[in-house]
Amino acid sequence: MKIAIMGAMPEEIAPILEKLGTYTTTEYAKNKYYEASYRGVDLIIAYSKIGKVFSTLTASTMIEHFGAEKLLFSGVAGAISSELRVGDLIVATKLSQHDLDITAFGHPFGFVPEGAVFIEADTQMIEMSKEVATSMRKTVKEGIIATGDQFVANEQRKNWIGNTFNADALEMEGASVAVVCDALNIPFFILRAISDAADVDASFSFDEFLESSAKESAEFIMKMVDKLVD
Repeated sequence: MKIAIMGAMPEEIAPILEKLGTYTTTEYAKNKYYEASYRGVDLIIAYSKIGKVFSTLTASTMIEHFGAEKLLFSGVAGAISSELRVGDLIVATKLSQHDLDITAFGHPFGFVPEGAVFIEADTQMIEMSKEVATSMRKTVKEGIIATGDQFVANEQRKNWIGNTFNADALEMEGASVAVVCDALNIPFFILRAISDAADVDASFSFDEFLESSAKESAEFIMKMVDKLVD
């Protein structure tokens, strides 16, 4: 089995590479991919760079070029739900693109013809994550994650996304990764640690809590890999 572990930024995969210690590096399609053997399975690890285009390219490459059979995403997100605080973990049950807008043609926000507003994550891995959370004595929220090519630092925009998509958190890569995995029939799991509240102070909170939140997410993702191996 080959498992892809993906993040958007170097900080999001650095704790995973540090834990693995030994890996090989392949440069392909203007990115770096790290391959390692872990407990008898093959891992392919990469950060995509920020945004939907780069994450689509990276996820597609990990599946089509490197042969990944499952994909786990580790990263950070901004909170929409008032129940989420910095450092909390959220597992995506389904994802949408909040900046996709062809409402002029009578469609809802986030919808394209022959597509859907939401794409659901793998239910089996979501169930596994509950067991992982229990073993780590962590509380993990399940919810809807909205994705867009914007760093949201605006209360009004945040609330609109929350109300329109019933979203609990927002970020810049998850839904595009979900589109790729859904199209190629690859089970996927997306975990985010909260780094900010997507409000006027978001940029300050993000810089301060990026590294610690990324470590929280990465630790959980590696426990998920252990669960998949077992």
